[in-house]
Amino acid sequence: MQVNRTKFTVTALLAVGLVIPALGIAGDDDDREKGHHSYESHHKKGGERRLNVQLGPRPYYLVEDMDKGKLKRELQKCSEGPFEKTDFSIGHRGAALQFPEHTKESYEAAARMGAGIVECDVTFTKDRELVCRHSQCDLHTTTDILLRPELAAKCSVPPDVVDGELLNPRDVKCCTSDITLAEFKTLCGKMDAANTNATTIEEYVDATPSWRTDLYATCGTVLSHAESIKLFQDLGVKMTPELKSPSVQMPYEEDYTQDDYAQQMIDEYKAAAVEPSHVWAQSFNIGDVLYWIANEPAFGEQAVYLDDADSPADLPNADDLLSYKDAGINIVAPPMWALLDVRGHKVVPSQYALDARAAGLDIITWTLERSGPLVTGGGWYYQTTTDVTDNDGDTMVALDVLAQDVGIIGIFSDWPATVTYYANCMDL
Repeated sequence: MQVNRTKFTVTALLAVGLVIPALGIAGDDDDREKGHHSYESHHKKGGERRLNVQLGPRPYYLVEDMDKGKLKRELQKCSEGPFEKTDFSIGHRGAALQFPEHTKESYEAAARMGAGIVECDVTFTKDRELVCRHSQCDLHTTTDILLRPELAAKCSVPPDVVDGELLNPRDVKCCTSDITLAEFKTLCGKMDAANTNATTIEEYVDATPSWRTDLYATCGTVLSHAESIKLFQDLGVKMTPELKSPSVQMPYEEDYTQDDYAQQMIDEYKAAAVEPSHVWAQSFNIGDVLYWIANEPAFGEQAVYLDDADSPADLPNADDLLSYKDAGINIVAPPMWALLDVRGHKVVPSQYALDARAAGLDIITWTLERSGPLVTGGGWYYQTTTDVTDNDGDTMVALDVLAQDVGIIGIFSDWPATVTYYANCMDL
């Protein structure tokens, strides 16, 4: 089926150092006509693309923006590379700072930036096919479904439009479980945003924050989970799927259980002959992680238990972390702020970080470069270090403490080039 490739208005101001030039090698005429980028390399090994890692200007911009000191000098010395792919750099939904998340283009950009591991958040469609979306019910903010009347009418809460006016902008909800895989595949991915005060569907859709861009969002290619596996194999990157909490009641349609869902995700890696050591299955639901440990131990060995604490008061204590280890969990993944604290105007590891390491747990964290400009303190992701966060260069300070003092084994980033630069510089 030929996709209707709707173009979205560019709303972002392109700040110096924020947007990199075109990534990779231009595709053939057919690729360009379709509006998609091709990153094929003429040099392949074992069927994988051999991508030259390209970081663009942003890591250099961040280093130059740092306060003077030893860390800045160290990072400046690495400016000419060479830079290689690293598993320490994890593409969060791809390269979602500037590419529509969970699209082919976003994933390819992350791989080009040296991410050794890339994430597909996994949810399911009406016909129980697995697809890459951050939430089961985010199609109204991450795709052009509202511009497709025949599909918008199938949404859980369809847009109520009378004489061109959108009457329910705060209530619209479109889920992958509202449509089939075939219908999902006709959608265009866009930057995740919505104007809930909009009076038209066009205004609702055109809401990308000023510090992001629609420059690469003309029509992102949405993918099934199986397609993401094939793409990641082709790109030569490892995989970290997150089993998303269903927004529909489980069992779905009475016979599709949560365990069925968790097993289906693993089965697609087995069907593609992916080595379990190349997969970090994630979930915020501890039941999913324990299911994998018990039923798919090869994958469960490095399954990741995500921590959804919203503030320091919600964090697990030392006994809780020990109980995770006793249950067979080896890796936890809290948000960045949970691992950081401030003492004497210096960023240091938090008590949670110390307790997790003492419990014998490895740590992955999220999400670097998801906060926009840091001049006002960084917001939610920097809530424990707001008092000492006041410029974009502080991105590198937080990353250094997480890597060197906390001892994380990897970090999700919306712009993997930054982490790739740091990891290569510090020989991680």
